[in-house]
Amino acid sequence: MGTWGSGNFDSDAAADHLLGITGRLVSEIEEAMAGDPVGLEPDEYDGVAVPCNVELLCLIAEQGHVGASVPEPAVVAEWKKTFMDVWERTIDGLEPKQGYKEDRRAELIRTFDRLVALGEQAHAVR
Repeated sequence: MGTWGSGNFDSDAAADHLLGITGRLVSEIEEAMAGDPVGLEPDEYDGVAVPCNVELLCLIAEQGHVGASVPEPAVVAEWKKTFMDVWERTIDGLEPKQGYKEDRRAELIRTFDRLVALGEQAHAVR
């Protein structure tokens, strides 16, 4: 096993651990995207968990540690399209408060776009 520094993430074992964590996050997102679109509605579990998982992937990838894997940008762009299509179709039925819909839409788009950009950086380096 290789170690290249004294940091918590400076070893092969740590890289393997991060790869496992990011892999699980990606798998959860993929499962939600492949499931019934009702599960992606804003008041459903995956409608909340998917953006959380995308954000967690961003936070991990932004640290620059070896093993922090992110999907190809085209994959994330498709997730964004799928998720936002469901969100746009269903948010009005929940009668959101004034300003919430616009603010939340902007935050969701920023979150997915952030992961797209990280994917572009990661996959351009390879």
